[in-house]
Amino acid sequence: MGARGAPSRRRQAGRRPRYLPTGSFPFLLLLLLLCIQLGGGQKKKENLLTEKVEQLMEWSSRRSIFRMNGDKFRKFIKAPPRNYSMIVMFTALQPQRQCSVCRQANEEYQILANSWRYSSAFCNKLFFSMVDYDEGTDVFQQLNMNSAPTFMHFPPKGRPKRADTFDLQRIGFAAEQLAKWIADRTDVHIRVFRPPNYSGTIALALLVSLVGGLLYLRRNNLEFIYNKTGWAMVSLCIVFAMTSGQMWNHIRGPPYAHKNPHNGQVSYIHGSSQAQFVAESHIILVLNAAITMGMVLLNEAATSKGDVGKRRIICLVGLGLVVFFFSFLLSIFRSKYHGYPYSFLIK
Repeated sequence: MGARGAPSRRRQAGRRPRYLPTGSFPFLLLLLLLCIQLGGGQKKKENLLTEKVEQLMEWSSRRSIFRMNGDKFRKFIKAPPRNYSMIVMFTALQPQRQCSVCRQANEEYQILANSWRYSSAFCNKLFFSMVDYDEGTDVFQQLNMNSAPTFMHFPPKGRPKRADTFDLQRIGFAAEQLAKWIADRTDVHIRVFRPPNYSGTIALALLVSLVGGLLYLRRNNLEFIYNKTGWAMVSLCIVFAMTSGQMWNHIRGPPYAHKNPHNGQVSYIHGSSQAQFVAESHIILVLNAAITMGMVLLNEAATSKGDVGKRRIICLVGLGLVVFFFSFLLSIFRSKYHGYPYSFLIK
């Protein structure tokens, strides 16, 4: 029995364990090395992200909007990892660029960034930066950008979408409009705090003082208060200001005009019915005033009892003003409302 059982025990002792198949040790070693490498890469990304956020927070503590050149743009905005949103204003503020709209937009952008920087909700999830054309020409070329100012949102993950570019031409660049756009793109709500502006109060005080002084000097003869022509002129000025879109300009803050970066042509009339330039409202005001003047002359020619020849000249001048300037006004209306079929003299 003992002699027959010995070979059996020797065969059992020579067998490999079933839980260690052939080639398992290299596989386990490779898997272990892969896990170590992945863990090291993840740790490296976390350290890089922490370094970037700390740098951005340091810049934000010194200035609510930090300027970027091409290298900084690629490092902090284009290159991963990134867990924060970045609002970038692409502009041209150098004097030789003569971009008055850029300066106006920069003021509103500064108000918005300061409102976020000094709010209680400030955190490291949203930053404001700026790329000037003369400091980051390569960035403009990389993004195929040929106009300024332009506002863009760069999300924490993925590439910017079409809605991540602010529609400045249609909405304007007021800080409140920018804050609303940022809330739609990032879910970060910014309450805009504007610095106190006493110019309106001072102007009102001067106006009241002027009117009061005039009334005091003319206190013995106040018949001018009942002058219908004077009150009519004041009423017309208010009507012209309101019908030309001055209130819309005050609310939306549009640019004065638009300069085409390709050919340098300046546009004073906006091509859309949903927006306008400041210069456009001034043109409309002048046209309405000229048409009104023509109607006044026509009425004067019809009601006065002076010389017939003089009345005829006044009538022709008034008719010419109404016809020409109304035709001009109608042509502007056609250029904004595409498809409007009617025109008169000027197309």
